[in-house]
Amino acid sequence: VMAADVLSQLRRGALEYCVLALLVDQQRYGFDIVRSLGSIDGMVTGEGTLYPLLSRLKKDRHVTTTWRESDAGPPRKYYAITAEGRRALADFTTQWRLFRDAVDDILAKGTT
Repeated sequence: VMAADVLSQLRRGALEYCVLALLVDQQRYGFDIVRSLGSIDGMVTGEGTLYPLLSRLKKDRHVTTTWRESDAGPPRKYYAITAEGRRALADFTTQWRLFRDAVDDILAKGTT
């Protein structure tokens, strides 16, 4: 398995929570989320990945949507995190930190 495949699998598991985290402080429209993720090393994702994920987050009641007028063209669909989404993000954050620390410990032992 190449490193890129490993990164891809890790990203797939964490991406929805990264999206929820981006929505904690402000509502965002889809392309804004794509751009924010694209500016972070290792998080590169395209609209083809993001929009199905946003649809799933809406179906799971982790986000809500509203249409808003835009200065730069047609109205935009904005995404906002829900209370349920915040709970899911908090649970993931706790589990992620435990997992990350465990992996870091194991990797450190493997290199000493």
